[in-house]
Amino acid sequence: MTKIQKSKDEKIFDFINYLLLGIFALMFIYPIIYVFSASVSKPYFLEIGEMVLFPKGLNLDSFRAAIKLEGLWLAYANTIFITVVGTLVSMFFTVTGAYVLSKPELKFRKTLTILIVVTMWFDPGMIPKYLNFRDLGMINSYTSVIVGFAINTFNVIILKSFFEAVPKSLEESARIDGATQWQIMTKIYLPLSTSALTTVSLFYAVSRWNGYFWTMVLLTDDQKVPLQVFLKKLIVERDSAGEAAQMITATSATSPQSVIYAVIVLSILPILIIYPFIQKFFKKGVTLGAVKG
Repeated sequence: MTKIQKSKDEKIFDFINYLLLGIFALMFIYPIIYVFSASVSKPYFLEIGEMVLFPKGLNLDSFRAAIKLEGLWLAYANTIFITVVGTLVSMFFTVTGAYVLSKPELKFRKTLTILIVVTMWFDPGMIPKYLNFRDLGMINSYTSVIVGFAINTFNVIILKSFFEAVPKSLEESARIDGATQWQIMTKIYLPLSTSALTTVSLFYAVSRWNGYFWTMVLLTDDQKVPLQVFLKKLIVERDSAGEAAQMITATSATSPQSVIYAVIVLSILPILIIYPFIQKFFKKGVTLGAVKG
């Protein structure tokens, strides 16, 4: 096979493209590497600024101190509960909503789609949202963060576009055989949309796992707070107590700062472990979900 030679302009474009992508990749990767390195470095090198990128003075005492923190594993359990249940609830509403909107025979389909899409640009605001949750009696309830933020309009649009690309002949054959709409959705559409469903599930799971602001506002009981709110309280409490300013020497096994980095690593590990296994679905879902066949 004859290899097509690239023109000078194409080579320049490729060089600039790879250069910019490389710079962006470094910008995103550097904080992750730094946090991991800081969590396993000796606190002294971290304090004097000698730890720049890679670990210096390998030390796991910060992790040992982190896993013994009071309330850490309860916050971990709360985060897992909110993520798992929240993602399942979000997927149920998103899948059913997208499936209905993908049907051309739906009355007022265009109007409903426009009303839903409008929510991507117009938000009622933080105070009205909070007052709404308060008046519904949902403060300090998991229902507020799970059901109150169950649907993301962008994810509905992704699945709607994917469902519209499914051949209509499959649905017509199922209807002739007497299948109901629920059977058509679960037996035909969902099995053919694995990549899109995995992608949307990942979006919801990451959002739930990293949820911070509204969980902090709505969940007032310390026994219900998730990991991100626990981490924020840990940082604030240690700073206010003046522990961050304590003397760190070359023999110090841990420091408040190194323990916080260890907690950060523990909080992001699950997502980093899961992502490589679903990356192929993620790539395919984003590509195909946005194209009508």
